[in-house]
Amino acid sequence: MKIGILREEKVPHDMRVPFTPEQCKQIKETYPNLDLVIQPCDYRSIKNDEYRREGVVLQEDLSDCDLLIGIKEVPKDKLIPGKRYMFFSHTIKKQPHNREMLKRIIRDKIALIDYECLVDDHENRIIGFGRYAGIVGAYNGIMAYGLKYGLFKLKPAHQSFGLKELHEGLDKINLPNMKIIITGGGRVANGAIETMGMLNIRKVTPFEFLNYSFREPVYVQLHSESYHERKDGADFTKSDFYHHPENYRCTFCDPGSFASFCDLLIHCAYWNPQAPVLFTKQDMRDPSFRISVIADITCDIDGSIPSTHRATTIEDKFYGYNPVTEKEDEAFSPNTITVMSIDNLPCELPRDASEGFGKHLLERVLPLLLVEDKGKVIYRATIAQNGELTPRFAYLTDYIS
Repeated sequence: MKIGILREEKVPHDMRVPFTPEQCKQIKETYPNLDLVIQPCDYRSIKNDEYRREGVVLQEDLSDCDLLIGIKEVPKDKLIPGKRYMFFSHTIKKQPHNREMLKRIIRDKIALIDYECLVDDHENRIIGFGRYAGIVGAYNGIMAYGLKYGLFKLKPAHQSFGLKELHEGLDKINLPNMKIIITGGGRVANGAIETMGMLNIRKVTPFEFLNYSFREPVYVQLHSESYHERKDGADFTKSDFYHHPENYRCTFCDPGSFASFCDLLIHCAYWNPQAPVLFTKQDMRDPSFRISVIADITCDIDGSIPSTHRATTIEDKFYGYNPVTEKEDEAFSPNTITVMSIDNLPCELPRDASEGFGKHLLERVLPLLLVEDKGKVIYRATIAQNGELTPRFAYLTDYIS
């Protein structure tokens, strides 16, 4: 097999890579019969010469490769007919902006493997950038809080060389006795918790968060059962909630509940559109709604966080949401809730994120592609092949019609 690493051509350009130069060298040593080449690129965080030094061949034309791998969507005019691709396609939720790309993939009989769909037998994802999204998203939330109240100024993550520099910056700040909520329990939430660890912030239970006062900053991690209850009064069960979220109501803004005690919300929880929203615009106008900064790492536009009406950018991270006018306003005005909703957070630490992603790709995915895939993980993640959607993704038929 010959694998080609694509240059990221979606604009704005992504600076991440599937494999670092050192990982490419390790792949060649592990699979000596495998050819591995990379398209040259001037805007990657890892430079062409770094790959050359590890003996990786730079090749502009990748039409002789059996598998082409990248990070983000490939512009439809750059797709090579009949080839096999692996990247984040952002099509499985019927995202409008990628409909034409998927139609081209079907038309040109391209096989598409989506990283987001690489799951084990229990539907748990085996690869992703979630950890770094959580780390950077929580960091940006802390940065926004410092700017809003004139407490400190953190160096933007994208201006830092890596995770070590972020840690050093957090070591120099002092937080007031604020209360922070992290929602979710996956990789993203765990990344946000890493940032709390860098700040040595104490973790408390939901009961302590709601009932105790503290002389130091604290955070709580909330899972679905912490702020949902069945409409009929029956007991919460995780399986039932995931399969029938429409039978539940959210208690996040109930009197005396979490919205009344939170200063900074770091939202990491996956949201099903059938599930109740975390809170409404009306809830945000209530005098008891205390949250003044929201780091919405999920960035579901008009989703569970109603103030997230657009994605922000790495260069312009924050905007203000005025709950009275329900309109966007100055980011750090006393009358607004500061919102961070960047949808490509791992790009702020491209070298670290690439190394972490490549490690999992090398260990968990390459053996399935090159040796054996007893569990049919690759097939389950294949959205299209031979000019058709695979059965698992047949629900996208109307999307591409």
